[in-house]
Amino acid sequence: MSTYHSVSSDDAPSYSHLPLSQAMVHEDTVYTAGQIGVDPETGDLVSDDPRQQAVQTLENLDAILTESGSGIEHTLKALIFITDFDHYEVVNDVYEDYVSEPYPARSAIAVPELAGGACVEIEVVAAVPE
Repeated sequence: MSTYHSVSSDDAPSYSHLPLSQAMVHEDTVYTAGQIGVDPETGDLVSDDPRQQAVQTLENLDAILTESGSGIEHTLKALIFITDFDHYEVVNDVYEDYVSEPYPARSAIAVPELAGGACVEIEVVAAVPE
């Protein structure tokens, strides 16, 4: 019988008013909810700047992954949503600071808008090492 459990990190934004978990772990894989550049202490976007939002988004993801027993370095697949493809290179530069070879599989999608007025949202699937 397979088991799974939710993950909650105090070092990432809590969305307790929504029907979602920050992440779910199933066996040796963690699946995160999409994260945006919200400061976990204030609950506000860190900035309107896509670079600063991308940094905070990846910091939030790393906190959730660490809480799950993983880490951003164990990312297998990333899905990036951006509201303007002109931000692609900036977000990509920040993303590259957080991952290393072999790079995770990744998709990037432009969308008309994101929750909370964010311009960047990222979700990942990562391995939980033994």
